[in-house]
Amino acid sequence: MPSIRLVNVTKRYGKIVAIKNLSLTVNDGEYLCVLGPTGSGKTTLLKLIAGIIKPDEGEIYIGDKLVNNLPPQERNVAYVPQQYALFPHLTAIDNVAFGPLSKGFSRNEAYKISMRMLEMTRLAWRANSFPHELSGGMQQRLALARGLASGAKILLLDEPLGALDARLRVELRYKLREIAEENNLTTIHVTHDQEEAMVVADRIVVLRNGEIQQEGPPPQVYNEPKNIFVAHFVGEANFFEGFVAEVDLHGSWIQLRNGFVLRVNETSKKVGEKVVVMIREEKTEIIKRAKRREEINLLPGTIREVSLLGDFISYSVLLDNGDRVNSRIPTVRGMGRFKVGEKVYVRLKPGDLRVYSYPPQGLYRELEVI
Repeated sequence: MPSIRLVNVTKRYGKIVAIKNLSLTVNDGEYLCVLGPTGSGKTTLLKLIAGIIKPDEGEIYIGDKLVNNLPPQERNVAYVPQQYALFPHLTAIDNVAFGPLSKGFSRNEAYKISMRMLEMTRLAWRANSFPHELSGGMQQRLALARGLASGAKILLLDEPLGALDARLRVELRYKLREIAEENNLTTIHVTHDQEEAMVVADRIVVLRNGEIQQEGPPPQVYNEPKNIFVAHFVGEANFFEGFVAEVDLHGSWIQLRNGFVLRVNETSKKVGEKVVVMIREEKTEIIKRAKRREEINLLPGTIREVSLLGDFISYSVLLDNGDRVNSRIPTVRGMGRFKVGEKVYVRLKPGDLRVYSYPPQGLYRELEVI
């Protein structure tokens, strides 16, 4: 069974701890996306599973077999690295056919498999080209085709779509998922693109500094981030610094700077505790005038920036207390709705606000992604 299990795995490079006491299970046939910034340990995790490097501590199992000392070629794993690792002296089709041929397929069978993979990655027309004759994006697609043709039941993908143009990247992400399902592949797909992870994954693991920050189904990770870093890295969010002014049976009042106050549904924080309040950009609402001045969470401000982001328009509002709020509105509803310099109100629903304890190192250090 091509399930994968890591138990208390640590990997160091000198004084740098790339993976720190990490435990993770990947189920048979699961499509797992590992999401995190550069330097978070994503590639090291793949190399550990592939057998390219060994853990300093802990155990790695594939199925029920301990594989710490098992060489890569005996793990039934296809690893597609960022650097492509193509054979420069072989044509595209020969690169792809290498895996099937090494597993005993006849030359005819191997080339049939290779052409199918090249067609899937839109490279059939360059089957006889050498790697140096291909663009970076084409080389990445060739490396992907070679990994898919290997016949391995575990597919390890390190930023497999990173060098592709936007349109092809979107198309191939769905194709990758389809191939994995059709062949019952256990797939670990490493990316720093949170949209890519949200679209293709059964489950997302968010890594930071070699440690798992959160894991779960994409909607859960997005809507219920466990900490400030996950909230910031997975999706677009606004953050407010403040302290708990009052707690009652139904929620709390959070005092922001310069006299602004927010009502939240959170009741677990103590009066006087310093906190950070988060809301997703698409959950904010901008209105031109207030119907009732006593309405809660109605914050006055001024439109400072308007940006068209394809399907969305982004409005940046400078609140009268000095905080800044970004709001994403579908283009169909938001085009031309507000202008730079216009006085507006930002409305925030208590149920959309999440509250976190203030990080010891400060908010902006917690938001760092490198």
